[in-house]
Amino acid sequence: MHSHPDLTHGVIHGLGWLYSLLLLANVGWTLRSYKRDGEFESVLGFQHIPKATVWAFYSAFLLLLAVTHLTSSSDPSQFLIRLPDWFKTIVDYIFSDARIYFGLSMVAFVAMLWKRDYLSTDTVGWVIFNMACLFLAISLTDYDFRQIVGKPDNVPIVGMLFLVGYFTWLYFKKAGDNDRRIAEGRPLAEKELKDEVLVWPDLVYSEMVCMLLLSALLIVWGVLLQAPLEEPGSAVKTPNPSKAPWYFLGLQEMLVYFDPWLAGIVLPLMIMQGLMAIPYIDFNKKGNGYYCYNDRKFSVITFLLGFLPLWVGMIVLGTFVRGPNWNMFGLYEFWDVHKLEVLNNVNLSEYFWVRWLGMPLPSVNSAAPFWEQALQIFKREGLGILLTLGYLMILPHLMALTVLRKFYIRMGVIRYMVLANLILFMALLPIKMVLRWAFSLKYIVAIPEWFFNI
Repeated sequence: MHSHPDLTHGVIHGLGWLYSLLLLANVGWTLRSYKRDGEFESVLGFQHIPKATVWAFYSAFLLLLAVTHLTSSSDPSQFLIRLPDWFKTIVDYIFSDARIYFGLSMVAFVAMLWKRDYLSTDTVGWVIFNMACLFLAISLTDYDFRQIVGKPDNVPIVGMLFLVGYFTWLYFKKAGDNDRRIAEGRPLAEKELKDEVLVWPDLVYSEMVCMLLLSALLIVWGVLLQAPLEEPGSAVKTPNPSKAPWYFLGLQEMLVYFDPWLAGIVLPLMIMQGLMAIPYIDFNKKGNGYYCYNDRKFSVITFLLGFLPLWVGMIVLGTFVRGPNWNMFGLYEFWDVHKLEVLNNVNLSEYFWVRWLGMPLPSVNSAAPFWEQALQIFKREGLGILLTLGYLMILPHLMALTVLRKFYIRMGVIRYMVLANLILFMALLPIKMVLRWAFSLKYIVAIPEWFFNI
């Protein structure tokens, strides 16, 4: 274990400034609530207390936190406001197990869709934002958490998570408003508010201003935050863990479950081709030019499923959870390079021949003719090859007769097959992950003789 303290005077005072910024934000929210004079909707018996009163009490609590941190001069080890050990244990248990992490991610995704109207209200959105800020602030009292989140190249990812959360919330808010307008026969918000501008000069001018402001922000950021530059690369001294840039961490996490040619070439190409194919395979004319959910449920759910739990979730996993030797660590766990995890992954062919039939794997003679090698490989990997062909060639037709029948009728054969195969390739990731966790399955088809594994 490390001997570094969880808290120092600098950390405590820095958190004081963080609480001060959160205080200013909530003072503004309190004034906003006072002007609207709404009532606090809660199940805790506060229905008749104005929202502004509740937020004023919360702002006073933040003021107390900020003053306590900024004026603290006592021994940091005796500082009372820190993360309890029982909470660290629970969070570490969740994040150090990929099965629990992705299981809860999927539960949260389903809950987000189910309660989207409630979660997209202003008050609930602001409560979620405050909870996220408080979680970050209190977690910073842990030394190991600070070492991960505070790395210069990880700080933008923390900001990205807040931005992804905000724009997802904003989409559901605007989409829910338009869905209610359509149901009530009222005009869309974009039409009623005349929220339409010309590309030139309105949009281009706004984009130019944003570009200048963002450039200035990046310059200030680059000056104040130490750039994460290291010594020149050397084959005899590599970082542990050796990680790709954040935008490739999703692909690097996929390498845990797929062969490099599939995770690094085929699946990224399918993602790019799928995004390019969307305008040509989309037959639904609704939702063009305005926010909505009910008119485009399938498209929205499919996109968000691939983007949030299967992409952003893997970036979070690769950034904050994957540590030395690519092992999984809890958010508050020390990254010990000596941590060992026993892995005994087995190919499907080994399951079939060795474990189920009790026979040795069929051998392949490297000196034999090509056709003889192919027959032996097919004999050994036949089950996996048939399952893969059935998944990619038979399953689309079964879906056309069942769950995607309406899509097949309206899209035609070619467009439907493109859509079906894109969906099946996206589903490969969670399927392979579940198979790995449940059965320690490494490859469905393993042909090392030809460097071909699935």
